[in-house]
This record gives sequence, C-alpha cells and structure tokens, in this order.
Amino acid sequence: VQLQASGGGLVQPGGSLRVSCAASGLTFSSNAMGWFRQAPGKEREFVAGIGWSGGSTVYYADSVKGRFTISRDNAKNTVYLQMNSLKAEDTAVYYCAAKSGALYGYWGQGTLVTVSS
Repeated sequence: VQLQASGGGLVQPGGSLRVSCAASGLTFSSNAMGWFRQAPGKEREFVAGIGWSGGSTVYYADSVKGRFTISRDNAKNTVYLQMNSLKAEDTAVYYCAAKSGALYGYWGQGTLVTVSS
C-alpha cells in the first residue's frame, strides 16, 4: 500500500490550501480515509476522516471544524483536504492514512504546510 501526499507549502494566515493523497495497492473505495497532522514538538493528532462512500460520513477535529473540508474521488483513488482560513497553529506535517479494519493501518509520508506571513 502506498499513500502519496502532496500539495503542501507556504501560505499566509487567512489563506487557503488543498492537499491531496493518492492511494495505490488497496481497494480504495472500500477504505475509510483520514488526515492527521503533527506540529513541531507535538504529538500527531487527528484532523478529519471520511467513510468509504464519502458523502455524509465525514468528521472533523473541533479545531478545524468549519474551516477544513475532507473529500474523496474514488475514481481517482484520491482523498483531499481543503483548508481555508488557515492559522499559524495549523502549521504541521499533514499525513493521510487509510483504515485497515477499525484502525488506521496505512500511512503516507506527509506533506508540510506552513502558515506564516
């Protein structure tokens, strides 16, 4: 299984960015997917999750609710995280993950998002 995250970069506070994660080696449409992040000196934390069919089965950390949107395109084996109204505290390495059973068993390499003026 490979999860390739991309789209990170430098963005100003209040700006927007979309990160993507392309999956291979698994039956993507059968896997729930998630985004996590790890800021410098902090533990990895959950950001957003989406069920295998997408749609209404989405959930977010309170810290990003109303600002971030997770979505998926099963035809492209890709999951996205649209991030709006970015804050300095959103600076982190963002990781995508795929569920294997009840747990997130597969992880990508991460993409760095830096929010700074």
